[in-house]
Amino acid sequence: MTALIQRWLTGVKDPNEEGVIIQGITGKFGRFHTKLMLEYGTKIVAGVTPGKGGSTVDEIPVYDTVKEATERTGAKVSITFVPAPHFLAAAKDALEANISLVVAITEKVPIKDTILALKLARSKGASIIGPNCPGIIIPNKIKLGIMPANSFKEGPVAIFSRSGTLMYEASYHILRQGLGQTVAMGIGGDPINCTSLIDGLEWIRGSDATKALVIVGEIGGDTEEKLVEYAKKTDFKKPIIGYIVGRHAPKEKKMGHAGAIIYGSYGTADSKIKSFENSGYPVAMSSSQIPELVKKELAKSR
Repeated sequence: MTALIQRWLTGVKDPNEEGVIIQGITGKFGRFHTKLMLEYGTKIVAGVTPGKGGSTVDEIPVYDTVKEATERTGAKVSITFVPAPHFLAAAKDALEANISLVVAITEKVPIKDTILALKLARSKGASIIGPNCPGIIIPNKIKLGIMPANSFKEGPVAIFSRSGTLMYEASYHILRQGLGQTVAMGIGGDPINCTSLIDGLEWIRGSDATKALVIVGEIGGDTEEKLVEYAKKTDFKKPIIGYIVGRHAPKEKKMGHAGAIIYGSYGTADSKIKSFENSGYPVAMSSSQIPELVKKELAKSR
């Protein structure tokens, strides 16, 4: 099944066509971000909290299960604001009700639960972003997550990041220099990312509106290295600009995210920067340098 987001970005489908469900809408965090997403224009059609069916949040009907919510609304997207111990049950509820995209804001999900949720999603032809992610935004169209809307506007740059905060920072600098974004996504800070940077690359490959890709990476793992190798191998035509944080991070010490750990020379910022440079992709040394490199690469590709 072609990813729903790919269809949004290539203009095949309207992002707000089917509607969005919020799992955990009655909690403080869920209520707060539901309001902000509604203000942005996201079409939220239902909430789900077991035992709270029949109530409402900001006039949005709440159901006990996702199955009930989808039967009433036809929604294909769900955002989870549930506690980590309940994530797997929430993901199963959504995926078994034929939700196509689960945006998992929930953090510190047990690794086994993430693996089981991802396995179920793949068997259903669905996608999960996260867990422990800020979500995804297509500026001026839809906001699915907790990112500050004032850092984004419509433009030619896609931004994919392992860190939510760094995604906002990069987006803000791009905004200040008169550029904007076709899409911005944080893939999540937990050890397992259900959506990879490579998945994101494929979503924008056929997007005429996307002219350049910014990858915001950090220490730990080989996600960024795999991305640039794949881009070269598959002849990805759009310019890629990297920004890797953690050049001065100590070895074998967790730095914020569960995946941000250096072991020996594996997963260092230097190794990641070299992988970009060896593939011919420029790397910004500060977030403020990102728009300068984007403009330079866009000028080359004209």
